[in-house]
Amino acid sequence: MTNGPPVIFDAHAQVLRRARALRMTGDRFLLREAADGIRDRLAPVNRAFATALAADGRAADLLQTDEVTWTKGVFDADERLGASRGGFDLAVSILSLHGVNDLPGALVQIRRALKPDGLFIGALFGGATLSELRDAFAAGEIETMGGVTPRVAPFADVRELGALLQRAGFALPVADVERTTVLYRDFSTLVNDLRLLGETNALAQRSRMLSRATLRAALAHYGATNAEPDGRLRATFDIVYLTGWAPHESQQQPLRPGSAKARLAEALGTAEHSTGDKAKPR
Repeated sequence: MTNGPPVIFDAHAQVLRRARALRMTGDRFLLREAADGIRDRLAPVNRAFATALAADGRAADLLQTDEVTWTKGVFDADERLGASRGGFDLAVSILSLHGVNDLPGALVQIRRALKPDGLFIGALFGGATLSELRDAFAAGEIETMGGVTPRVAPFADVRELGALLQRAGFALPVADVERTTVLYRDFSTLVNDLRLLGETNALAQRSRMLSRATLRAALAHYGATNAEPDGRLRATFDIVYLTGWAPHESQQQPLRPGSAKARLAEALGTAEHSTGDKAKPR
């Protein structure tokens, strides 16, 4: 009996799904969106980065610039990060960390790969991502089987992910979320996009069977609860962005919780508002 983290994902199944994704051609627009979000968060940082770690491999390809030397350091099947300790000014992960079993441990490994005062920026699915698909499968299985099996991965809330940054030892941690609502012309287009990203079901406790009756019931529920007037199907994707620094004595120390005298919006003379949704047709 082990005391390690629970095994949520089947590592072998993930390897197969990612290998299939690499063989496919198509528009991986969510990857581009996440990479753009990383760039937006890097832009105001007044720092030159000479060495960068792509903690998922593909960040190096999506963010490649002449000014930065990238190293790919993918997590292996045992979730060990292949990267030298304390060797990088910057570490980036794009849409992969939501698929590890031990996310706190993965974040600790990334922090240890950074030089003191090195920066980590990650983008991962969280929040309400694919909530419509999860609900539809649950409704379909209850109707046809009388119970529910895991078919859509669980996704952490932005507040939980921010707390994990602190737990992993990052200084000045920040977590924020951007929501994209995609309007799919049919269910098969949604499935194809998930395959392109390597994001189809790789849960360790997943059912290997999906009967036609369950699929019909799930699709009926999806259409009844998440269809636009023109028949297109809504799908939610929440991309959570995590930012944190490897500790260094020169960094500003955070105030004691509850010690702030005014809200940030009041200090800036602005009103607080949400970022809202971005809708994309597919």
